[in-house]
Amino acid sequence: MTASASYDPRFFAKIAAVEEKHFWFCARTRIITSAVKEVVASLQPGYRFLEVGCGTGVVLRELVQVCNGGDVVGMDLFPEAVAFAAEKASCPVIVGDIEQPAALGQADVIGTFDVLEHLSDDRRILSGLNRMLKPGGALILTVPAHMSLWSYFDVASCHHRRYTRARLGQILRESGFEIEYLTEFMMSLFPLVWLLRRINDGGAKVDHDRAAKKAANELTIVPVLNGILKLILTWETLVIRRRWRLPLGTSLLAVARKK
Repeated sequence: MTASASYDPRFFAKIAAVEEKHFWFCARTRIITSAVKEVVASLQPGYRFLEVGCGTGVVLRELVQVCNGGDVVGMDLFPEAVAFAAEKASCPVIVGDIEQPAALGQADVIGTFDVLEHLSDDRRILSGLNRMLKPGGALILTVPAHMSLWSYFDVASCHHRRYTRARLGQILRESGFEIEYLTEFMMSLFPLVWLLRRINDGGAKVDHDRAAKKAANELTIVPVLNGILKLILTWETLVIRRRWRLPLGTSLLAVARKK
């Protein structure tokens, strides 16, 4: 795998510089940790949680706190990401390839957050993750939603696709999972993101370098606007905690069990 195939490692430093304050990353981290808390609450001490594709480690750091009764391990393909994650999270972080999961052993819970869309054969990846789980183990994942929101940001991020709820549910079931919970989220952002994507012509004709320059602008923190959007998105954490389902959003969250 290469950067052009799955991710552009130049983005790691830019993301690491803003993700602890940027409204989108903050909301995403809260929502992920809320979902994880519900899953690990019933597990016996000593369980194993593996985050596959841990990136710069801002979620991994929170997982260590949430999963204080278990052993958390982070893994990423890129050494650049692992270097950032190892500084942030007080747990083992290794360089590893999701395409070769057998060497990583089995886990009680696997988390993979905004990773699947970077990989060409998502069904094969999910089947591999299924084999990595113990029987009855849980997979928690997030992916971007709706091809109607496709833009230069997807091009810059080396995405292969965005998902519908039906499509994600289908490939999870075909990969040996039973769906426990599936919802869209970031609902409050959908109208704004949809409008911006229409204005920017969807990014279909933008090459990677141009897309990367435009995407970098979206990582800029605008103080007042950032605070307002962060506040607007806080209510979705309660929704996820109660496992209610949102009808619309720019992302999808799934909790699935190995059959």
